[in-house]
Amino acid sequence: MKMFQALRRGFLILSLGFFSLTASAQSPTVFHLGIAPHTSARVILEMYQPLRSQLEKALGMPVEVVTAPDFTEFAKRMIHQEYDIAVTTGHQARLAQTDADYIPLITYAADFRAVALVIGNSKVKTAKDLIGKPVLGLSPTSLVTLWGQHWMKQGGNNEALRYVSASDSVARLVLSGEAAAGFMSLANYQSLSRELQAQMRFLVVSDPMAGRVYMLNKRQASRKDAIDAALASFSGSAEGKAYFEKYKLDGYRKLKPKELELMEPYAREVRSSLQ
Repeated sequence: MKMFQALRRGFLILSLGFFSLTASAQSPTVFHLGIAPHTSARVILEMYQPLRSQLEKALGMPVEVVTAPDFTEFAKRMIHQEYDIAVTTGHQARLAQTDADYIPLITYAADFRAVALVIGNSKVKTAKDLIGKPVLGLSPTSLVTLWGQHWMKQGGNNEALRYVSASDSVARLVLSGEAAAGFMSLANYQSLSRELQAQMRFLVVSDPMAGRVYMLNKRQASRKDAIDAALASFSGSAEGKAYFEKYKLDGYRKLKPKELELMEPYAREVRSSLQ
């Protein structure tokens, strides 16, 4: 009897071990959709859920929306191949292309612009007016931050920025008086509540730059056609149209010739920061 029980236990252990190995071998790989931290993680997860669902159906595998604590860490993880698709602004997209062999897919049709925001009744009119006052950016390698630093230096202000993790935090700190101005993208400004928007004004608005670009990891090159089809399908769906309207993105478009190459000066600054 004891021998039978021992054999039975051994058979169960072997069976469970075989089942575990089989399940592991059959379980699909997770596809990582990496989104640069242009706003809070909560908003990013909510914003990209419709696209995540579309990609899951198209690829037949689990898709996770992931981000990073800041733009610098996002760039590091992107260079280390942690994302299957990286959605990030043009300067980091250029870095992904040149330094990690990512493949450009699409960008948003709406113009990407950086803006400097001040409270509505602020007396600040120029970069020099901000000397000695706290000014906010998203991180040292954020495109809006890099653009903002260039604008300040050109205006005679060489002071360093302070960094926060999300654009909605920039707005609230400016409105609370803890900062005199803050840089963010126009799209993120438009995503703020109307109540917050009404209390602020633009100090300066940039020219259009390469905005958030979808970059495909080279290891997923065999899935490019399926991903292109999924993005096109999402763009034409009710969920996609609602997404573009809500976030003022105007749909997808192909990249223009040399569009990423023009971002090389900013990419160079990110590369330098990472080194």
